[in-house]
Amino acid sequence: MNAPAFGFPDFLAPGIPQAFVLTALRVGGLVLVAPAWSARTVPMKLRTALLVIFAVLLLPSALDTADRSTLAITPATFLAETVVGFALGFAAALTVAGAEFAGELATTTIGLSGAAIFDPVNNTQVAILASFMQIMTVTLLLIAGGHIVMLQAVARSFVAMPLGAPVAMDRGLLSLVKASATIFGSGLQFAAPVIAAILLTNLALAILGRAAPQLQIMSLAFPLQIGIGLLAFAGALGLVVQALGGWSEQYGTTMDGFVRAAHVAPAPATEALR
Repeated sequence: MNAPAFGFPDFLAPGIPQAFVLTALRVGGLVLVAPAWSARTVPMKLRTALLVIFAVLLLPSALDTADRSTLAITPATFLAETVVGFALGFAAALTVAGAEFAGELATTTIGLSGAAIFDPVNNTQVAILASFMQIMTVTLLLIAGGHIVMLQAVARSFVAMPLGAPVAMDRGLLSLVKASATIFGSGLQFAAPVIAAILLTNLALAILGRAAPQLQIMSLAFPLQIGIGLLAFAGALGLVVQALGGWSEQYGTTMDGFVRAAHVAPAPATEALR
């Protein structure tokens, strides 16, 4: 490899332009769905600049395992590299989606379904607690260095999935669909304290209403349900922080499943992506 100043390859050497384009496609798939980078508030020009910068920085890692003599930009390699990058970003987005789903459940359970606010990340109207959970989770993810973990995963993915290597995209995407079931599991786990608290509150109010019919239970039920629900929601936030503590392991497990389903040797991926 021609490696002149600063450790970067000669971009005019044979195979280097193809490798750069394929690397940019893999990074582009990541930026397409990864938390924070995929936000609509990020200008397209800035997103494109980040894509080019990341592709240049990751190109030496890609060339270490790629066969430059066989690299070619074809529809198959175009889709394969994009899908690999998409998988890297999608695996990171699962945690944020699970927390957002928990916010949706909590909002509906408490009785705040009509309280929708503007989501600055996606430029849409969402439930108030869902927006709070999304912003909080993305913030914690960035504080924990999640964006660095994703870039390291892209760099190490070239060991398990070299540029231009064949990828069984149908089975790989199927593994991602199966992994998306964790959204509902984690969301229900995060929202479980709120659901349990509201269930007990409604049960207690129902018993009180039967024991003392003269009391105006309905006038007390709504504010009491909101107050108890918000207190339970505040206590459940620790579950999100605890889940983010093991985020990198879950991220590596999801990617290892993708690699196995895509018929690429799983052993290097397990060591590289975790």
